[in-house]
Amino acid sequence: MRSLILAGLLCGLVTPAIVDAPFPATICHSTERISDRLSQQQGAERTARGTQSPDQILEVWTNSSGAWTLVVTYATGVSCIVAMGDDWESLQALNPA
Repeated sequence: MRSLILAGLLCGLVTPAIVDAPFPATICHSTERISDRLSQQQGAERTARGTQSPDQILEVWTNSSGAWTLVVTYATGVSCIVAMGDDWESLQALNPA
């Protein structure tokens, strides 16, 4: 019985969830177009960024309502929105210099 329950749990973990997503998982366009849409239509500004590799930069865009967008910008001039959400909070470093 225990192995049957475990098997059921494992199947649940590998079975993809069916959700009604309001946007595709990844949205890619020219960096200029992504930046314009985020700043002009969403009222967002770039608030954090870091280098992922020599050819990729991760950027966090936020607006005053707490909405956030995670963007990957490539050296090729293409940027992709890879995640979006609400209730963004900026945290202080645990060990300030």
